[in-house]
Amino acid sequence: MSQTESVQEVLQRLLASQRYAVLATDGAGQPYTSLMAFAVSDDLRQLTLVTERGTHKYANLRANPRVALFIDNRENIGTDTRDAIAVTALGEAEEVDGDEEVRLRNGYLSRHPYLESFAGAASCAVVRVRLRSYLVVRRFEEVLEWRPGD
Repeated sequence: MSQTESVQEVLQRLLASQRYAVLATDGAGQPYTSLMAFAVSDDLRQLTLVTERGTHKYANLRANPRVALFIDNRENIGTDTRDAIAVTALGEAEEVDGDEEVRLRNGYLSRHPYLESFAGAASCAVVRVRLRSYLVVRRFEEVLEWRPGD
């Protein structure tokens, strides 16, 4: 992230380059994490996920829709403390249906065409995460916050 690059520009670049996030949910007070393929809206206000309805994460999302997603660009090398960017996105998840389900699934599949048979299964739910804020960490300890709509 350069001095002239805005937090929003950093987020757009990072989210365009990374295809997977760690989703954190809550199950009866116990944190639970899952590696998830995602798609993000152009305005950064929502992420789309697809999951089987028979999973722990789906049950957790139904019981408590508040989630966190962690996305980063680390390379597991020493310079990561200086160069890596890590983002925690906070929001609320909901399963969508009807036209919205079709629209979001199509956007998800344009980013992840190799997941077509999985994402198209009747047992899978299309989940929209409406994002409230992003916490961006760079240079190991510099933290910036950005809220969609600001």
